[in-house]
Amino acid sequence: MVSSEGLPSPRQHGVTKPLSLAGPSEADLLRTKKLNKFLVDAGLYESEEDGAKRERVLGRIKQVLLKLFVVMQLTRLRGYTDQMVEDANAAIFTFGSYRLGVHGPGADIDTLCVGPSYVNRDEDFFFVLHDILIKMEEVTELQPVPDAHVPVMKFKFDGISIDLLYASISRLVVPDDLDISDVSVLYDVDEPTVRSLNGCRVADQILKHVPNVEHFRTTLRCLKFWAKRRGVYSNVTGFLGGVNWALLVARVCQFYPNAVPSMLVARFFRVYTQWRWPNPVMLCAIQEEELGFTVWDPRKNPKDKTHHMPIITPAYPCMNSSYNVSTSTLRVMTEQFLFGNRVCEEIELNKTQWAGLFEPYMFFESYKNYLQVDIIAGDPDDLRAWKGWVESRLRQLTLMIERDTQGKLQCHPYPHEYVDPSKQCSHTSFFMGLQRKQGEAIQEGQQFDIRGTVEEFRHSVNMYVFWRPGMEIYVSHVRRKQIPSYVFPNGYKRTRASRVANPQLVEKPFVENGEFGGGDGSSERPSRKRKDEEGHIKRRDGVEKRQSMSPPSRDSVSPDSVIRMEGEPESDSKNAETGPANVVNCGGDVGPDGVVLGSNGRDSDNVSSGDEIQVFEVEPNGELGMVLNSRGAAELDQDAIMRQIVRWARLVKLLNCPSRQCIKHALEYPDCYMVVSATG
Repeated sequence: MVSSEGLPSPRQHGVTKPLSLAGPSEADLLRTKKLNKFLVDAGLYESEEDGAKRERVLGRIKQVLLKLFVVMQLTRLRGYTDQMVEDANAAIFTFGSYRLGVHGPGADIDTLCVGPSYVNRDEDFFFVLHDILIKMEEVTELQPVPDAHVPVMKFKFDGISIDLLYASISRLVVPDDLDISDVSVLYDVDEPTVRSLNGCRVADQILKHVPNVEHFRTTLRCLKFWAKRRGVYSNVTGFLGGVNWALLVARVCQFYPNAVPSMLVARFFRVYTQWRWPNPVMLCAIQEEELGFTVWDPRKNPKDKTHHMPIITPAYPCMNSSYNVSTSTLRVMTEQFLFGNRVCEEIELNKTQWAGLFEPYMFFESYKNYLQVDIIAGDPDDLRAWKGWVESRLRQLTLMIERDTQGKLQCHPYPHEYVDPSKQCSHTSFFMGLQRKQGEAIQEGQQFDIRGTVEEFRHSVNMYVFWRPGMEIYVSHVRRKQIPSYVFPNGYKRTRASRVANPQLVEKPFVENGEFGGGDGSSERPSRKRKDEEGHIKRRDGVEKRQSMSPPSRDSVSPDSVIRMEGEPESDSKNAETGPANVVNCGGDVGPDGVVLGSNGRDSDNVSSGDEIQVFEVEPNGELGMVLNSRGAAELDQDAIMRQIVRWARLVKLLNCPSRQCIKHALEYPDCYMVVSATG
């Protein structure tokens, strides 16, 4: 492959003239020097030793693909002629951060294997090659993902993470000097093959369309680091991935062809805080070919009109690389661009340093309500596959909530996973921030009923064709003060101290007027009473209330599962609720005071598969509540049901109902659920 520096650069960069041809001042050069030092000190550059190891690993993978996979297994054993065996070949290309030259320590290598027409992807790549790799000592964590949008084989080779794609082109012999940028490689191939080939083709086109490759690389490395620190780096959850950030940076480089990295970073935020989406970002004109593939064109394709943040790839067939972006995630990114712009303005005025730009986003201090998604599997290998599938569906949950609430309820999926170190089972958790759309009129008593949304999401997740026993998913609601401590860096909640050296840059709370409605926002809540198991009246402060809540299992979540949201004034008093509301339990789900909430697995001794336990939650002032129920409660005897309901009633104050109609209804109709209103 041709080195990046040797790639030809077009005379005109982009579809428009530059916004400025100004070069750097002495101050710009000094800021660039400081920025480079910051990036080095942050450990974003790989050592020469690690770089050499990557080259060795790539060489070894090529040997495996060529000798064992293409030649021995698929050419010789299938009876092809000796000449065919001698000419059999496969070409290896890299793309992504490694091809662009912006990878760091521990980054994976995006790799493409291009093979002859008689070696197919579905059978040969995902079965024959899989069997070869699984027998190799150097290969660990092997995970085939054949049903992905771009089919991929994930694994580690000698400790280096590899994402391996395969493309079978319409040639019997693949030449060593194959020009993957030539459109002829797309003749007579299917859509997944086009998407696989285009990773490399897009990377090469990006490097060809930037005025200065080194300035582009430094700027991109900086902004990728910034995006990860601010929680907006993840294509799978609806934000932007590596290629998206590369295209945005490349366009800014075209706007300012003579700028140095410190200038490009500042102008990046300046440009995209003012960008009028959904106007597309394009490095070059959209190419039209006669190969029959669909290109992005909202004038012809109605679906393209629905894209919120079009970032168009420069290689045929030109596609929107950011189709995952939703209204909610675009809102989050716009807020972060504004933050970056404010900090860069202060840097240019010498009022703060580069470190202020990379302050981590305080996600768990930014919302009052969250969804917690707990993912559990039988062993680490199963968890890796199951987590990847569930994570790929979280974006759909965001879109479903937007759709079913007409955009009035906004979601912020956070692209980080968390593990509770006190739990022994294989598990991980994701979180989503929730808030009412700002500017919406708040109606008293208004609720967001997303039971159908949750059910649709559950069905989507449970379509996983490689499901194995032990793979479970739980979705529950937690408030800010109930966030489990293990999500914080040091195991405890951070204070809201100044996060930027300059006090003028202290970031405003990400959520303004984030209440879900009703209430006067008073910091005092009335004390409430409860009955304990011995029948005594016991006064409970919020600190003691509900320390743990684990949702039912995969089988125990019924079509009536619901997360019900209503107006929620936030209380900051000392009597407000604290402690984690949702803790992953390995085995039976046990809540406060030993209350059994449900079965975490299919073989629990507490509740058999198919048992239904009604879960009711009632909060004062119409706060958020969650109702979960499972299948088959009628199979339990009434005494068992009564014990469960009484335990839950004492936990959530159902016994405050004078007529006891709540319990009576649950005993008579165990197959249905009910939501008790805030007024009882």
